[in-house]
Amino acid sequence: MAKWFVTAKRADFTKIGETFGISPVLARIIRNRDIIEEEEIRKYLQGTIEDMYDPGLLKDMDRTVEILLDKISRRKPIRIIGDYDADGICSTFILHKGLLQAGAAADTAIPHRMKDGYGLNEHLVEDAFQSGIDTIITCDNGIAAEPQIRLAKEKGMTVIVTDHHEVPYEETDGERKYILPPADAVIDPKQEGDAYPYKGICGAVVAYKVMEALYRRLELTQKEKPLLEELLEMAAFATVCDVMELLDENRVIVKFGLSHMKNTSNQGLRALMEVNGIDKGKLSAYHIGFVMGPCLNATGRLDTAVRALQLLEEEERAEAVRIASDLKQLNDSRKEMTDIYVKQAVRSVEENGLMQDRVLVIYLPDCHESLAGIIAGRIREKYYKPVFVLTRGEEGVKGSGRSIEAYHMYEEMTRVRHLFTKYGGHKMAAGLSLEEKDVEDFRREINEVCTLTESDMEERIHIDVPMPVSHVSMEFVKELELLEPFGNGNPKPVFAHKDLTFLSARILGKNGNAIRFTVLDDCRNKWEMMAFGDPEPMNDYMKNKFGQEAVERLYLGKSQDIRLSVTYYPSINTYQGNTKLQLVMQQYQ
Repeated sequence: MAKWFVTAKRADFTKIGETFGISPVLARIIRNRDIIEEEEIRKYLQGTIEDMYDPGLLKDMDRTVEILLDKISRRKPIRIIGDYDADGICSTFILHKGLLQAGAAADTAIPHRMKDGYGLNEHLVEDAFQSGIDTIITCDNGIAAEPQIRLAKEKGMTVIVTDHHEVPYEETDGERKYILPPADAVIDPKQEGDAYPYKGICGAVVAYKVMEALYRRLELTQKEKPLLEELLEMAAFATVCDVMELLDENRVIVKFGLSHMKNTSNQGLRALMEVNGIDKGKLSAYHIGFVMGPCLNATGRLDTAVRALQLLEEEERAEAVRIASDLKQLNDSRKEMTDIYVKQAVRSVEENGLMQDRVLVIYLPDCHESLAGIIAGRIREKYYKPVFVLTRGEEGVKGSGRSIEAYHMYEEMTRVRHLFTKYGGHKMAAGLSLEEKDVEDFRREINEVCTLTESDMEERIHIDVPMPVSHVSMEFVKELELLEPFGNGNPKPVFAHKDLTFLSARILGKNGNAIRFTVLDDCRNKWEMMAFGDPEPMNDYMKNKFGQEAVERLYLGKSQDIRLSVTYYPSINTYQGNTKLQLVMQQYQ
């Protein structure tokens, strides 16, 4: 079971509440996000796109704009080379549409996951050269493509890198030497000497910043405002899909994007909402991250991401709906395949002696390589350990990793980099290629260099406010909306109630993956509380703690025996015209 901790960061919550017209409870939650200074709080609660940072603060931005102005004026062919995930697709869309509107001769290429692998490769460079391309612009990739960019330069091409990933480095005697590609301009907020105030932006935001800077120089910002707003919507979409922290500038971008997406002019986004049955008036970061985004990602996983780019660029509604429907079907197939291989991964961990490893390396040779990252994430959630899932590719073995908070995945991989033919990533996620003969050596060595302690691998639940459910009201739930959008870095607040009495339970849903409880608060009021997910683990926990008969009485609605401490989030449920408060259980013990 996870360990629970009450977050007790100090501040004058009453004063903050009075200054910003919010409750002391909300002030406490904001302080728990390490938002302390008055200007930070203002930006968190009231920030607009006017609070976004100047694109000129990115290193090499002036140089990039000068190159683009020159290429546009001479109609030199430009090729944008993106990536096959949602961030790469959105980045490609932003640069392509923005450059075309600025008068550039531009086209696009997106690597095929199976044939090309991640990012820029020699084949893509050769193809661009044979096609008479003058300038390559990478987006959401390129920072680790030093050999490929050197090849492009040898062939006389201009290269601009726009990326957000970690800069590769070599480490000797504790000193790091960072390796930048030999491009004509490199825009990446993580490179040395970059003055951009917020480093946590995704590739699509970097691409948007390039277009913003270009349009300023062309004095088109006001004339092309609707276009720039559409491009910023895409940057917001990618920010959520790439699981960037929804803080600082990212929060401003996503709030703007969500508000404008509800009435978007982009036919592809409208179609994605339609085929997934999303009420655009209630669009949230959840819908982007867990419903719409996976449809884009599924094309890069099981087909070609070119289809997803076609969807975003489609201007005819009927065709957009047709493509969106195809993408949804692909994603449904992806979910079925994922479930099969997650079960295989669990068996591998529990039957092949991997449980004692602090870093799980799971080899699923027959699994579609595009599913490795999703499976790694699911296994990480189950065991709360860093996880690498490896699959057999066309050339050697490929894999994806997902990490836990205490483990910097990219840095740890760098310590065993001699085993890889290719690798890259950041703290929480990474990708790699290696030869099949090195799989077991990788498992052994990545564990040998691991310094995680037992406490590092204990999941910690940070409670924002220990608050009896009797304190919940409609007004309070509506006030919580000020904290949205929720996501990485800005999770839904966690409230806790100790020793809550459970009166009845009923399993719901066609797959039986939800339980509706009736609970009794400290003021003897009854509440509806929902728990989502497989009910068996919770039922087993209650049977062990209270006995089989007590659980049976609970499901018969005759229980007074079961009392559990829970963490929860209050919400408003509207069904058949009736609106009422509802509690959503997050954890129990």
